[in-house]
Amino acid sequence: MESENVQSPAKGYFVSISIIGLLFFIFGFVTWLNGSLIPFLKIACELNQAEAYLVSLAFYISYTVMALPMSAVLVKTGYKNGMVLGLLGMAVGALIFIPAAQTRIYPIFLFGLFVMGAGLTILQTASNPYVVVIGPRKTAAVRIGFMGVANKAAGILSPLIFTALMLQGISKYSDANLMLLTPAQKDVAFNQLAGRLVIPYIVMAIILVLLAGMIKFSPLPEINDEGEDAGSNAGAEKTSIFQFPQLILGAIALFFYVGVEVMAGDTIGLYGRSLGISFFGKLTSYTMAFMVLGYLVGIVAIPRFIKQETALVTSAALGFVFSLCILFTSPVSTGISGILLGWVGVSPVPNSVMFVALLGFANAMVWPTIWPLALEGLGKFTKIGSAILIMAIAGGATIPPLYGLLSDTHSPQLSYWILLPCYFVIFLYAVKGHKVRSWKRQAIAQN
Repeated sequence: MESENVQSPAKGYFVSISIIGLLFFIFGFVTWLNGSLIPFLKIACELNQAEAYLVSLAFYISYTVMALPMSAVLVKTGYKNGMVLGLLGMAVGALIFIPAAQTRIYPIFLFGLFVMGAGLTILQTASNPYVVVIGPRKTAAVRIGFMGVANKAAGILSPLIFTALMLQGISKYSDANLMLLTPAQKDVAFNQLAGRLVIPYIVMAIILVLLAGMIKFSPLPEINDEGEDAGSNAGAEKTSIFQFPQLILGAIALFFYVGVEVMAGDTIGLYGRSLGISFFGKLTSYTMAFMVLGYLVGIVAIPRFIKQETALVTSAALGFVFSLCILFTSPVSTGISGILLGWVGVSPVPNSVMFVALLGFANAMVWPTIWPLALEGLGKFTKIGSAILIMAIAGGATIPPLYGLLSDTHSPQLSYWILLPCYFVIFLYAVKGHKVRSWKRQAIAQN
């Protein structure tokens, strides 16, 4: 049985979707700042590659630590009040950046990122299942696709804004120029660089508090997901969340997916800088632009031309192919980006960097398709199921730092081999894993 809100007037449905879309824009803006923040903090805090990617670890590990507690909070508060709490938590995290920037103590930055991630955890835990159950199941991927457009549009804007505000004159912080400074002069230069973060993060905190107030007093309705799929016998006798293989296997697939999604957005800047690209702070926008394109294709195609399952298979296969291209295409020639981007006047990048950006297109429909497939039939277990899926965001805390370790000891380009097994796991879930309805080997649900 579909959510009661499906019967709501069209205006109420549009308002609800618009509010959730705004939240997904906020997710994207805050999350994809990390792609530019990583090379920025690498310079300001004098870090190596592995240390710089602790940004991803601190931010995404909070999803694993906080997901189950936040699902318990949602049971008490409901979706709407949970979203308010999440926004306020993010505001606190943004304010922690002020003492971090003033002292240039890297662990304080990491703590602020963890707190922001904790706030995002409750927002994600509330909003993703909300989008799934607020309308028909067969079009859930399309609704999540629209949310993805909002998310990745913010992902395009945030690196551009960050670069404009934070990375002006960054060339004077090159290794060659820094070698000419005394230790005292270096300290002054780095303090000035870190201090650029103070005002933007104060503004961010104010905006997040205002959004929390807007959500609190908005007409966003509460949804009743306990009746979800009540008309089906699939989950009627389930007593534990671990009796839903499609969910557990979906969480494993999401773990690897978030790892590769974060790799595509957060490593491209440092990789580009290692190749001498001067506008490295903007490179995350390239990945996000291709993700938006992928979402738009998915919105048009699903379910009109292809099923959600088919879109997932295609995405995993494309990701595998593009990963091979990263490994074996030129880190110097810009021919491919010239063909793909030259007509819009975008600055060209080396071919291997271009394929990192193209991972955005391959990744776009993975998250929107795994969520409805994994939550299908959960009924009263939807909130806890959502929390399990949110915990899988730990992939973003694990795989990029592992790439950073490999990059410090091996070629940054060849270290992208770590993507290949990740896409293979996603492919297995797309082909078979989402159909499993029992841990008994012979029990596979029929399409």
